[in-house]
Amino acid sequence: MFWVLLLLLAWAVAGTACTRLCLAAVHAAAMETKEAAAARDHDLTLYEAAFLSGGPRRVADLTLVSMARQRRLLLARTGWATVVDPRGRDEMERSVIGAIGPEGQSLIEPVRDAAAAADAVGSLGDRLVSAGLAVPAGARDGIGAAIRQVRLAAAVVAALGAIALLAPAQSDMPAHLVALWFALPFVLTLSCLAIARIEIQPYARWASPAGQRLLSALVRHSGGGGDRTYLTSVAVRGVRAIGEPDLRAAFAHREQHHEALHRRD
Repeated sequence: MFWVLLLLLAWAVAGTACTRLCLAAVHAAAMETKEAAAARDHDLTLYEAAFLSGGPRRVADLTLVSMARQRRLLLARTGWATVVDPRGRDEMERSVIGAIGPEGQSLIEPVRDAAAAADAVGSLGDRLVSAGLAVPAGARDGIGAAIRQVRLAAAVVAALGAIALLAPAQSDMPAHLVALWFALPFVLTLSCLAIARIEIQPYARWASPAGQRLLSALVRHSGGGGDRTYLTSVAVRGVRAIGEPDLRAAFAHREQHHEALHRRD
C-alpha cells in the first residue's frame, strides 16, 4: 500500500497550500470594510491616484512629468533630467530635485528609483493604507506567496501520483483508480488557482477595492481636457499616456537604460 502513503502526503501538501491561500484571501477581503465611510468621502489627489494605480514608481513618474510640463525640469530625449527651478513646491518635487543631486543633472532612471524610495512616497503609502485605500505590503506579499505555494503543491501532487503509478504494483488496486485518487487533490489545487485568478487578483494590486472605486470615479470625472486631465491620465495609466514626442522619447530612453542595466546584472 505504498501508494496510499503517497496519497496521504499529496492530500497534506494540497490541503496546507489551499488553506493558506484561503486565509490570505480572507485577510485581504477584510480590507473591503476598513474605514469604508471615510473612503467614500475621500477625494484623491493626483499623487494618491498615481500610488494606487502603479505604486511608488508611478508617483515618481507623475512628479517628473508634472515638473517637465511646467518647465521647471527638463527631460531630454537622451534620458537625462536637468533642474531648471530648484525650488520644489511639495515634498514629492523636493524628493525628485534631491534625487537629481547638487549638480542639477542626472539620468532619469536613478532619479526615478531614488524618488520612489523617498520618505515622502513612503508616508503617502502609509496614509493610503491607514485609510483603507491601499493594500498593505504584507497582505500583497502574503497572497503572492500563497499562490506560489499552491502552484508548487499542484506540481508535487502530480509528481507523487507519477511515482505511485510507476512504482512496482503492491496491491490489487488498478492503475486507473490510483490515478483517480491522486486526481482529487490535484483538481483541488487547480480549482483554488482558478478561483484566485478571478476573485483575489484585484486585492494583489496597489489599490484596495475601495481605492479602485475611487480611481474609477476619478477617471469618470476627469474629462474636459486641460492639464489636470492630462496628469490624471499619466497618474492612472503611466508614462504610456504621455502625448508629447520629446517627453515620450525621454521615458523610452529611460526604459532602454533600465533594461540594459538588468541585462548586465
